[in-house]
Amino acid sequence: MAETKSTCCYCGVGCGVVIEHEAGRITGVRGDPDHPANFGRLCTKGSTLHLTAAPETQVTRALYPELRTDRSSARQRVSWDAALDTAAARFAAIIAEHGPDAVAIYGAGQLLTEDYYVFNKLMKGLIGSNNLDTNSRLCMSSAVAGYKLSLGADAPPCSYADIAHARALFITGSNTAFAHPIAFRRVEDARKANPDMKLVVIDPRRTDTAEASDLHLALLPGTDIALYNAMLHVMLWEGWVDRNYIDAHTEGFDALKKTVREYTPAMAATICGLDKKRIEEAAQIFATSKATMSMYCQGLNQFSFGTHNNSALINLHLASGQIGRPGAGPFSLTGQPNAMGGREVGGLANLLSAHRDMANPEHRAEVAALWGVDSVPDKPGKSAVELFRALKSGEVKAVWIACTNPAQSMPDQALIHEALQAAEFVVVQEAFSHTETCAYADLLLPATTWGEKDGTVTNSERTISRVRPAVSAPGEARHDWAIVVDFARRLGAHLGKGELAARMFPYAKPEEIWNEHRESTRGRDLDITGLSYATLEHVGPQQWPFPEGASQGKVRLYEDGVFPTPSGKARFVVTEHRITAESPSARYPLHLNTGRLRDQWHGMSRTGLVARLYSHEPEPMLHMHKDDMERRSLATGDLVKVKSRRGEVVLKVLESATLRPGQCFVPMHWGGNTMGGQGVNVLLPGDFDPYSKQPELKHAAVQVEKYTAGKTLVAMRRTELGEDGQLHPNPLTVMEGLRRWLPHFPYASLTLAGRTAPVVVLKARGEELEPALLEALDKELALDDPTKVLSYQDSRKDIAKRALVEGDSLTAVRLAGETKAAEWLADMMVQGHSAAAVRQWLLAPLTQPPAGQAARGKVICNCFDVAEDDILAAFQSGESLEALQTRTRCGTNCGSCVPELKRLQQGCGH
Repeated sequence: MAETKSTCCYCGVGCGVVIEHEAGRITGVRGDPDHPANFGRLCTKGSTLHLTAAPETQVTRALYPELRTDRSSARQRVSWDAALDTAAARFAAIIAEHGPDAVAIYGAGQLLTEDYYVFNKLMKGLIGSNNLDTNSRLCMSSAVAGYKLSLGADAPPCSYADIAHARALFITGSNTAFAHPIAFRRVEDARKANPDMKLVVIDPRRTDTAEASDLHLALLPGTDIALYNAMLHVMLWEGWVDRNYIDAHTEGFDALKKTVREYTPAMAATICGLDKKRIEEAAQIFATSKATMSMYCQGLNQFSFGTHNNSALINLHLASGQIGRPGAGPFSLTGQPNAMGGREVGGLANLLSAHRDMANPEHRAEVAALWGVDSVPDKPGKSAVELFRALKSGEVKAVWIACTNPAQSMPDQALIHEALQAAEFVVVQEAFSHTETCAYADLLLPATTWGEKDGTVTNSERTISRVRPAVSAPGEARHDWAIVVDFARRLGAHLGKGELAARMFPYAKPEEIWNEHRESTRGRDLDITGLSYATLEHVGPQQWPFPEGASQGKVRLYEDGVFPTPSGKARFVVTEHRITAESPSARYPLHLNTGRLRDQWHGMSRTGLVARLYSHEPEPMLHMHKDDMERRSLATGDLVKVKSRRGEVVLKVLESATLRPGQCFVPMHWGGNTMGGQGVNVLLPGDFDPYSKQPELKHAAVQVEKYTAGKTLVAMRRTELGEDGQLHPNPLTVMEGLRRWLPHFPYASLTLAGRTAPVVVLKARGEELEPALLEALDKELALDDPTKVLSYQDSRKDIAKRALVEGDSLTAVRLAGETKAAEWLADMMVQGHSAAAVRQWLLAPLTQPPAGQAARGKVICNCFDVAEDDILAAFQSGESLEALQTRTRCGTNCGSCVPELKRLQQGCGH
């Protein structure tokens, strides 16, 4: 077995991993103990990465170029030459007729820096348009704009090492325990080492992160600015500001002071829905701590005033001098593995390479000279929401989508689907062919993915790591950068710029691209001219800046109090409270918050392939406060219709103690591949921040009502691990067969359950469960042979059931019209229990198995498959948490379940 060092491909922590591989296959993964981001730790998602490359997942891969000649035809396999020649001809024709701004590129924070660089050069240098944006616009652009507005550059001042030095940590707008679990492990370590360290969490929900805090401020959604202004008001009143720091290193404080004078704690308490004494307590902790650090993410960024959310928080750091020293400073947690690297090369519609300003003629001239072109355009391109609106209107005719899934991840999904349908030509460059966006691809180009790619990434703390391939690409998949280079040369020929394109895109390997990017940073704030691939490979990951002649990068920035602004001083930004894009009303009375699950990531194109990652929350659910549920006569498990001003979804409801009355929560991961309709983002508005252009994906106003129409359906298929080491049938093939039926149901959920022998689970409710539909589903589930299946039918009550027992195992079941037994049947299939004792009861309307086996309940510890009921039984018997962990090992690997274990222990009175 061979081993290759690389990085994880999920969150911006950028954990190092060691990929185990043999005979061209990835067989395992473990944390890299030498990587400074994680020191060997991995979360549940990272520790199952190898399972996303298991043999059965290959059916989801894009393996060959595919092209369709018209929208009514299916795509057909073509050669790479035919694919890229067609793309070049179509793009060139559109550019010739409508100009360069009629085409666009939409990329991702999962691209490597080298991939980003050539995409940026293609669009802004060769084509001559700034219409290049990425899904980083959806998660990080307000953090970028906030840093630039307040501090002068998109440069996080802190490092993960600062967590250990902090004496007060403010986590705001982030459920770090779920979204960045390895960073949260470092928080736990720091608190153990420094028992006096204060943890303050600012979040509308009482998340696992908030559960661990010393002070939780459950403010109303979108009221952060009022809170931070009030905290500054208190700091001024009490004399807790650092006047020496303000005078020496900042500007604009007097104007801000006039504004925050009005934000008394009493006023802010009314706006935020908080006790004013808790606001005062937070201000005291922040200002008087020896070192205060803040960590924040989408809860600040994803608002139509996200930039000012960021600046309002940074104002507190500047006013108290809590920046530029160990354990102090504002630290934005990056949402994706290489959103930082993309920003470094200018990978957004308003950026240029190496943090250059698009509005600065000198900066544009520097980029043009580097690329060997006469000029680069000065007009900002279309940002994400603007791009798809322009695609729908016809202003943009063609779009090239790479490594992202806007038909799931963008807000206002109805508009996105209409835009993709209206486009003249859609190219999708993807590793996974089953994403919602791939359905709109006129041309599908197969790309490499984790474990196959070669290049670099930059994480939240400015650390650059090498990404090395462990295995070869499957089929005809190519590296993203190589696809772009090949296309650029062909497009250049069509545009009459063949010689220019050949000079601009001479690259034969990613190191050549990175070296050019490195040179572009010379003399800039992110100067990495002292780095090389060799350094990253032999010495290890390094932080920028790392200029030529340096021996190491900077752990933290602005230690000298000098900022990259014209005056050298940081800027206080006047921020005023604003209401969210949508406010609750009589028709839409509830706040809807969005966020992440512990074990899923983004649109689930990768984590959705792994059955065990569904165990913690098995299907799309709306979390609600019990009071709001009682008002609507709802109980956990009921179906509800959630409706906003843009669309609606039907999903199950879950009673949750994490929310205040008047609020509900839905995870952002669920799209049209896993549920009925276009997914949860159909509910969210497309309104965006005027500075960052980041949309308000965090919040909407909704109505919720009980949904009882139609007939229920549950269909399940169990798979077995064969002697050949593969699953039979392939669960992902079964899912793909069932997926096409999701649009037939107002409510539908298509997920996986179990571990080594996954069970495919389809739950639905339809107006009419017609015989033809049931016959088609039975065929997908191997329930179509009446001589092999158990069946029951009551036509009078519209009940029809079938079950297949092979050997001693229940391998398939379909319940239509009545589904009371679904839960224990699913548990039996997941556990592989014998069906002999209950065979005659398999199709009976029983909520519990007659043999007396109890369902396990949800899995709390995914690493070691420890379920909630077993944990509760242990605590109720008097077992300590330490003893439970010793016996079951739960919470001893990635640690993601530790907050929940502690909560369960407390609930049992221990």
